[in-house]
Amino acid sequence: MTTPPIPATEQMVTVDHVRAAAARLAAVTVTTPVVRAPVLDDHTGGQVLVKCENLQRTGSFKFRGAYNALACLPAEQLARGVIAFSSGNHALAVATAAAMLNTTALIVMPADAPPAKLAAVGHLGATVVTFDRYTDDRFTLTNRLAAEHGLTLIPPYDHHDVIAGAATTTLQLLEQTGPLDVLVLPLGGGGQLAGAGVVTAALTPSTRLIGVETATGDKNRRSLQAGQRVRIPVPRTIADGVTGEIPGELTFPLVQRHVDEILVVDDEEITAALAVVFDQLKLVVEPSGALAVAAVLAGRVIAPGQRTAVVLSGGNIDLARLHTLLHPAR
Repeated sequence: MTTPPIPATEQMVTVDHVRAAAARLAAVTVTTPVVRAPVLDDHTGGQVLVKCENLQRTGSFKFRGAYNALACLPAEQLARGVIAFSSGNHALAVATAAAMLNTTALIVMPADAPPAKLAAVGHLGATVVTFDRYTDDRFTLTNRLAAEHGLTLIPPYDHHDVIAGAATTTLQLLEQTGPLDVLVLPLGGGGQLAGAGVVTAALTPSTRLIGVETATGDKNRRSLQAGQRVRIPVPRTIADGVTGEIPGELTFPLVQRHVDEILVVDDEEITAALAVVFDQLKLVVEPSGALAVAAVLAGRVIAPGQRTAVVLSGGNIDLARLHTLLHPAR
């Protein structure tokens, strides 16, 4: 297979940018723990470690990228305020970072986003505008509002400072574990996976990097097969955090260059992962955050005798929804 060309993004996001982001984030983020997961060992044939970004500030890794991006803005842009579109976790992250940095945030969210996430964003002081994810174009709406109000857009993944911030998860993980044979991450727009590719390529190039997306939302897998970004219909899945229609313009070339494999899981497999994480690891994770564990449980990550790490990328789920997913009405 021909190695993809070095993307321009790689000059915008280097391991030095990630280290700078880590320094910027040190005083405001949680050093999330890495725990052993013997319950997953038999499924890979090796040792499995779990990076708990569900315990990060705002409940997901998204805070890393959002805060880093806002903190890098020129003072005049920051003072005017920011805007973001998100189904929940990026919204929470941007709203929190904006409050911490004494600015305002307008968040464009799907009307069917989990009610707990919608309410939480409002409680953080952000202004929320909702849209129909299946009929409205969130990009057009967000760009119009940004122009009308003079706001700076902080995208959920397609921004070099967001990617660098998200990549600090992998940088921190490697500092905690040392070199890994395999690293498995949930995959939506690709910010976290692209950042992981930058870090592993620089520090542990032998690490096999795997992304996991939903069976109905396999835009990255299809795009890699096509050799270019492919747009798909808005996927219907319980994993509300990964329902975008197309990979990022900045993230896709990095995924194309650095990622070894993309796997997919269905809603039933995601639900099984939620149960195992809760019952066996005593952790709460949302569907989008459980994709990597779901792939391991489904037997799709084969790594005999190797050290594999999986990332729980988010834990923003309320008790009622968790109960409904684990105990659907018969």
